Amino acid sequence: MLVQERMTGNPITATVNTSHSEAVGLMRQHRIRRLPVLDLAGRLVGIVVEKDILSTAPSPATVLSIYEVHALLSKLRLADIMTTPVLTVTEDCPVEEAARIMIAHRIGCLPVMRGDALVGVITETDIFKTLAEALGAGEPGVRITVRTQRQRGVLHHLTGHVADAGGAIASMLTINEPDGEHKRVTLKVLGARPDQLQAALSAYADLDLTDLRLIEKPFEPLPLGV
Repeated sequence: MLVQERMTGNPITATVNTSHSEAVGLMRQHRIRRLPVLDLAGRLVGIVVEKDILSTAPSPATVLSIYEVHALLSKLRLADIMTTPVLTVTEDCPVEEAARIMIAHRIGCLPVMRGDALVGVITETDIFKTLAEALGAGEPGVRITVRTQRQRGVLHHLTGHVADAGGAIASMLTINEPDGEHKRVTLKVLGARPDQLQAALSAYADLDLTDLRLIEKPFEPLPLGV
């Protein structure tokens, strides 16, 4: 899966001359937390995130009047507070590589470029959505997690046992463990009962069945402090 399949195209942008107050208005109007910043020729030169906006706003304890605060913020330009240079990726960057870059640099967004043109933005939310879809979140079925050796043929045997139990794999995700020798595989399976799947997988000595549960409806958040 590539960035171009998960990004938000034609993102809302600002310019180096956009004021602090105008940037706040754009973020509120479009319910976004990041603004790519373009120069007067339309080239990407920086990015401003919600944290930048908040950190440059006066403290609630300021002795300035509300009129003085507005006057100061109206004079503050994004060129003064933007992050530059800005890290970017291209449309054909794999999604997992975009996620790795965000983690490595502790950022929540990457502008997406086609040559010198800004064509989109991919955010941490887009990555979360991709992960949720890869795991079949919100979909009914039997959710299975197994721990197994990292060796050739393991996934072939695993999927074969699921098929033998009458199951069809709707989603599958593998994660390598830190020891370098094992991995965990999580599947969402349709068309088979939990007991059928447990019997089929338990017979395979090279698989450690760590979790098997029937998901009949999406999990709901538990409100606290109400």
